Amino acid sequence: MKKNILLLLFVLFATSNAFFAQTKVSGVVVDKSNKPVPFANIAFKNSNEGVVSNEDGIFYLESPKTYQTIVITSVGFSDREIELEKAVNYNLKIQLREIESLKEVVVFRGKTSKKNNPALDILKKIWERRRKNGLHLFAQYQMEKYEKIEFDLNTIDTAYMKKKLFKGMEFIFNQVDTSKITGKTYLPIFINEALSDVYGDNKLKKVKEKTKANKTSGFNGNQQILSFVNDLYSDFDVYDNHITFFDKSFTSPLSTTGVDVYNYVLRDSSYVDNKWCYNIVFYPRRKNELTFKGDFWVSDTTFALKNINMAATKSANINWVKDIYIEQEFEVMNDSVFLLTKDYMMTDFALNKKEKSKGVYGKRTTFYQNHKFNIPKPEKFYKDEVNYLDKEIYNKPEEYWEENRFENLTKDEKGVYKMLDTLQTVKKFKQIYSLVEILDSGYINYGNFDFGSLYSVVGKNVVEGLRLRAGVRTYFGPNDPWRLQSYLAYGFNDNKFKYGLTGKWMVEKKKRIIISAGNRRDIEQVGASLTTTNDVLGRNYASSGLLTFGSNEKLTNVNLSNIQVEIEPVKNLTFGTGISYRTLLSATPAFSLDYYTDLSQTTVKSEVKQSEVNLQVEYTPNRKTIAYGVERDYADSPFTSLFVTYSQGFKGLFSSDFNYKKLQLYYKQPIIIGPLGRSNITVEMGKTFGYIPLGLMSIVPGNQSIFDITNTFSNLKYYEFVTDQYVTLKWDHDFQGRFFARIPFMRKLNWRENIGVKSVYGTVSDENRAINASGLVYNAPEKVYWEYSAGIGNIFKFFRVDFSWRGNYLEMPDASKFAVKVSLGFYF
Repeated sequence: MKKNILLLLFVLFATSNAFFAQTKVSGVVVDKSNKPVPFANIAFKNSNEGVVSNEDGIFYLESPKTYQTIVITSVGFSDREIELEKAVNYNLKIQLREIESLKEVVVFRGKTSKKNNPALDILKKIWERRRKNGLHLFAQYQMEKYEKIEFDLNTIDTAYMKKKLFKGMEFIFNQVDTSKITGKTYLPIFINEALSDVYGDNKLKKVKEKTKANKTSGFNGNQQILSFVNDLYSDFDVYDNHITFFDKSFTSPLSTTGVDVYNYVLRDSSYVDNKWCYNIVFYPRRKNELTFKGDFWVSDTTFALKNINMAATKSANINWVKDIYIEQEFEVMNDSVFLLTKDYMMTDFALNKKEKSKGVYGKRTTFYQNHKFNIPKPEKFYKDEVNYLDKEIYNKPEEYWEENRFENLTKDEKGVYKMLDTLQTVKKFKQIYSLVEILDSGYINYGNFDFGSLYSVVGKNVVEGLRLRAGVRTYFGPNDPWRLQSYLAYGFNDNKFKYGLTGKWMVEKKKRIIISAGNRRDIEQVGASLTTTNDVLGRNYASSGLLTFGSNEKLTNVNLSNIQVEIEPVKNLTFGTGISYRTLLSATPAFSLDYYTDLSQTTVKSEVKQSEVNLQVEYTPNRKTIAYGVERDYADSPFTSLFVTYSQGFKGLFSSDFNYKKLQLYYKQPIIIGPLGRSNITVEMGKTFGYIPLGLMSIVPGNQSIFDITNTFSNLKYYEFVTDQYVTLKWDHDFQGRFFARIPFMRKLNWRENIGVKSVYGTVSDENRAINASGLVYNAPEKVYWEYSAGIGNIFKFFRVDFSWRGNYLEMPDASKFAVKVSLGFYF
């Protein structure tokens, strides 16, 4: 949702300047039947400048130099030269003649041979030496880095400029620029510059980047947008077999498996910066796969890249992205060391992939210089700061930037800074920006307070009927050291108010020592998850879902109070401890939490009163955080998650009823399996020592909603299985359309295949069965319960449908043998 709203915001505003290169050419390459020739090579004659046409034969080529001729080549066709009548030549239609005799060429039309192909001989030498070039040659390295990120609204025309949306903001269209990659007009809406020092140790396999300066224009200081941008443009190594963008794994053209998905052609050889190099063109063998088209120049002695240009194919199964274009340049340090000095990436975000559709360019340009090698640093140097925020980084004067940025800003870029700063003073712009923030966060801001969340306002359950909820929180900014938050809810059936109130205070910033306390009185579906927390304001979807199936009267009145302290001594490693007190009472006459107070079975109670002390550890390596306040957001990058909690119940403390010990573990591991997609493996396990009533048991979480809810079992009802010790294993895999892409009539749908399996094993002790007076029969999955699913994702780019089948326990009363669950999301 956040990404969708941010991209929507980028689509609304902008600026730029007219810039004319010396030579511009655009057009389409076709055969004698006027059918497009995909992946043809178009280059200026006697130069190293060229492009590869897309799947529709369309191309755009630009150079600051003056050329009179272009050369067009394609496998299976005769070469053709076109004389350029003027400097700017748009909408050319170039027809190629098909080679009549296959004896004239080594390969047949479109496909290149895997045998007797000189391009593959060169590729094999690249594979042999790919870890013997660049930074991998040294034990340690360090360098300076300059990065510029820009977002631009593209395909601007006169009709768009006259829209009512821009009334009062017409000044943003005073300047228009033209992309040298696509030839389209564009208007910048966001620029961010950053200077940093990068340190690496190949022995320790550690890399650290220390930011020295950061400057933003347009949405200044918005760390959520900056984090989103950085998440989009994560670093990659083109020598790796697979390159990950937008959580998708593309096969690199230098991959050792590239011969299975790419065609390779040795097009040329020439001197590049006084080094004799070969030029190899590559393009995909099949449509809809996550591949690139383009070319690279490689040294004839070290077989290290001198430069590479590549663009993702338009048919690739990735949403909201029409084009991805990458340029990388390498510098020769000596005869054996080639270092990456420039990295440029441009992404065209759009609602559809039609050639003339409007969209947003996201551009990242990175330069590296002043490399130094074999200067060791202690291992503690590479330790990440837990909560680092140096405000001076964001307040460097313009003189500092003039002196230290690696390349000067163009006149147009300087004008963008001024225009965007002015735009933020326009009332209409502020109003639209506020609306987008509301849709993104779900909160309406007024002064130093946020009201919401809008997405939790309406709910429904058996006890309350229609339920309305309103909330408020303090908000001075994303880096608030303290926050108060509360909500009030009302049910129209029971005519009762419910509430929640919590406060958090970060008393020490560097180690993130946070004290929190809160109280909640509400109706809850106990057992909606196995691994429990004491989150006072967490919304319980199981007890307030609008669309459910089957009767659910197993709801509980919960009164929970807790005090907690947590600390993060190492980044992404958090320790916490706290004490909680809760009372549990059935919310309906049809459901009982009754229990015997001890094993003698002499006294029965209906209300559970329990005091508990808990210790917890959370470890989330590689998790990327946003902002530095007491509450943070997280980037969408996949990361491992490990959570362990130990709880101790004390009988007699605040009239508490039970002594027990409970140990729980939650582990989630995402795995990206190259072109085969992404898996998520989740393991939960827990055990309770001592006897406890139904209200404190570990209920295997069912799902009576039509929506898919994480870590629940789709074919189980609430309280169908009860345990005091358990272990679950869940596996979900997204093939990201790999198989559908090979079915001709399904390619254009861009659907994605999903499969999954869920299982649980658990038992109940004799003591816990003995004190059960609720009338509910304890059924435990002593023979492993399992269910399996198959689904289709990316339906209309937002929907996923999963079909789930129950694997066993089919004989249980009212067993759900089959279920359909839907989920909504923002999918790249």
